[in-house]
Amino acid sequence: MEQTKSEKISRRKAFSLLGLGTAALALVATSTVLTIPEEAEAQTAGMERRQARRTDRTERRQARRTGRAERRAARRGIAPAQQ
Repeated sequence: MEQTKSEKISRRKAFSLLGLGTAALALVATSTVLTIPEEAEAQTAGMERRQARRTDRTERRQARRTGRAERRAARRGIAPAQQ
């Protein structure tokens, strides 16, 4: 019997190739991320505004949490925790 050149690829081989491709892609993506400078500054005014909004939002959230904890402590007659 003669074997043909074009054999069907098995499911196991297909998943193996897919896994190897994914691993190679992950390796390339990781090396790309590592080459980005750690102290990258915002490149546009929009990015700076977005970061300012995030910072403000975080500060407001922390202030709400602190206020809630103080009110709760006052209701319970406990001295508020010092930070």
